[in-house]
Amino acid sequence: MASLIRLSTVCQRGIRPVLLCNTHLSRGLVAYQKNRDVEPFRSAAGRIHAASSHSTVLSSKAASKHWTGERALSIALLGLVPAAYLCPGPVVDYSIAAALTLHGHWGIGQVLTDYVHGDAKIKLAKAGVFMLSTATFFGLCYFNYHDVGLCKAVALLWQI
Repeated sequence: MASLIRLSTVCQRGIRPVLLCNTHLSRGLVAYQKNRDVEPFRSAAGRIHAASSHSTVLSSKAASKHWTGERALSIALLGLVPAAYLCPGPVVDYSIAAALTLHGHWGIGQVLTDYVHGDAKIKLAKAGVFMLSTATFFGLCYFNYHDVGLCKAVALLWQI
């Protein structure tokens, strides 16, 4: 989690930034922040206090690992596209079903994080996304098992 520090402690020239008033978001100077008495950031809505608890560090690491997982899944999807064309089969079909479902689940989850507010609404939206993702995955698996499979279906669409 980023911490709020005074830009003048980094800049040493006393130049005031135009857009950020007198604060700057920085990760690297958290230890420097703890040793100084810095006036908290003031906004029109009131004061913002940055928590420096152990849970913040853990959630930051979890967010970093989640971000890395999203990038790894995107790269895996880029590799699955030629694999589906070159060697279509059940393994590739089910891999694509799982990867596309997870990719969509994470993407819709980020949209909900940005646009849904309120505890009850967030819980309801997350439950809805989970149900939608589960139905999508089982629908794709059903299609793979009882029909021609995803790779063959796309190939048949290209022949039209």
